[in-house]
Amino acid sequence: MTTGESAPQFRVGHLTTVDLSLRFLVHPQLLAVSEWGGEPVGISAPGPWVEGLEADGIRHVSLSASTRGMSPMNDLRAAIQLWRVLRREQLTVLHTHNPKPGLYGRVLGRLAGVPLVVNTLHGMYVTESDRAAKRLLVYAMEAVAARFSDVELHQNPEDLDLCTRKRILPRGKGSLLGNGVDLSRFDPERVDPETRRRLRAEWGAGEDQVVIGMVGRMVNEKGYPELFEAVAGLGDGYVTVVAGPEDPEKSDAVAPEVIERAREAGVVFLGMRTDVDDLYGAMDIFVLPSHREGFPRAAMEAAATGLPIIATDVRGCRQVVDHEVNGLLVPLREPTALREAIATIGGDETMRRRMSEASIAKARSEFDEKRVVDIVMSSYRDGLTDKGLGHLLPAAALSDTEDELVFRSARADDARALAALHMSQIDTGFLPTLGKRFMTVLYRALSTWPGAVVEVAADEGGPVGFVSGVEDVGAFYRDFARRFGLRACLAALPRLVRPSVVRRAWESFRYGGQEHDVVAELLSMAVAPRARRKGLANRLGLTFLAALRDRGVEGVRVVVGSDNEAAINAYSKMGFAPHSQVEVHVGEISEVLVWRP
Repeated sequence: MTTGESAPQFRVGHLTTVDLSLRFLVHPQLLAVSEWGGEPVGISAPGPWVEGLEADGIRHVSLSASTRGMSPMNDLRAAIQLWRVLRREQLTVLHTHNPKPGLYGRVLGRLAGVPLVVNTLHGMYVTESDRAAKRLLVYAMEAVAARFSDVELHQNPEDLDLCTRKRILPRGKGSLLGNGVDLSRFDPERVDPETRRRLRAEWGAGEDQVVIGMVGRMVNEKGYPELFEAVAGLGDGYVTVVAGPEDPEKSDAVAPEVIERAREAGVVFLGMRTDVDDLYGAMDIFVLPSHREGFPRAAMEAAATGLPIIATDVRGCRQVVDHEVNGLLVPLREPTALREAIATIGGDETMRRRMSEASIAKARSEFDEKRVVDIVMSSYRDGLTDKGLGHLLPAAALSDTEDELVFRSARADDARALAALHMSQIDTGFLPTLGKRFMTVLYRALSTWPGAVVEVAADEGGPVGFVSGVEDVGAFYRDFARRFGLRACLAALPRLVRPSVVRRAWESFRYGGQEHDVVAELLSMAVAPRARRKGLANRLGLTFLAALRDRGVEGVRVVVGSDNEAAINAYSKMGFAPHSQVEVHVGEISEVLVWRP
């Protein structure tokens, strides 16, 4: 074993179907990775929003086969493309979104060995009113995918409750994320009266008319047919404005003839807009007659801007609208009830003012995206730490104030963290090729053997550095074989089917049993990237040597690959001197350095 110097970057990939979702759903979460000093990567189908993402420092990786529509062959091709991306990119975290990439992304992320797989459930793709066969299929696929992730974040509390009750989630895995928007952008104080007048004039709306607004993709599931039917009978006191892109890939895209009839009836279609904050400021009521929602962003934006909300009484909408407080909830697919709700609020200016104030208050207390980003980033920190991978976190992921490192002897429950730190930071040596399970067994043996010294430096994210060694290598190997031999063989079994691995394992064990003039050995030392350039390796090494000196050890050796100049220099600074050369594995020459008190 030797000292590790590689420094893999903290890299987080957000996987969505299309680039639109990266830009408008998870953009703040991607930027937060940059603020931590990591590299954010957006993975989706290419599109018009990629240029803006890359201008913000977000690298985009294209899945050309990814589509929003139902296309099993394209989905298979997208999954194959994602597999290649995951094998190439060496992500620290894969964060999946949307129904299809959320399913295959979690499975492939785990199989590709991504250290942490996180999924955000933006909304279950079925409701309790759907056919039992459809619900069973969706629940089953979600249950399978959830068992491949490490963290499950649910935007909607009703979804979390359903997935917990029906055991779709493994026990204790799910947590509530909620949803939020940029309250500094969607702020009623920023509404410009001149912009409001200009937009209303463009829409043909007078100051005395009530503008009904809706923002969302042009699909039937959003409730556009019901909206068009509802507003047709309202009269001249109302103007209806719709903003949102057409979505022809979806099977329920609003038909062109339906849009044309609505336009002839006076509905104003704005298409895809990025100035929705200005649009909300020119509206009087926001409407969302959706059939299914996770946690509707447009409705939150409208509420934050101070609009009364009329929405269907479905999961998601209920999280934005408190009935008769900041808006009204209406039955699903009932245009008449929707029309009556619009007339009720539209005809009562005092009610609109009261509901506007309630919407602002609710948004400020419940819809702040900063809180959502904090939860997401905490899930990365806690998830990696819980898996013993806290060393993969950048320094900025920890507290704003720099904590003092805690130096202590290793415990048995440190074994998994030490194994992971070894495997990620020490890129030479044979033993890590036997796998993390084997390395965990090895470090458990070291941490519990009386003749070993294992010193750890830890911060709030867990161990960030360690050094390990033994008073007598031969005695340790014999004890390891006796106490942990069977467990170690089973842990390494998948790799022991190759004759070359068996040969190298035997060479390592034989080396440990040979007679040496110096029997104590420093076996390994590693420091996480975020804890480097602080003299930590030298401090750990000197602490280790002092501990062995106090035990009466007369000399300590360390074996380093002859081409590993960085490690040789580091050990030389600790007082190790050249001693000899050894061939632990056939054809591989290593330097033996010795320290004496």
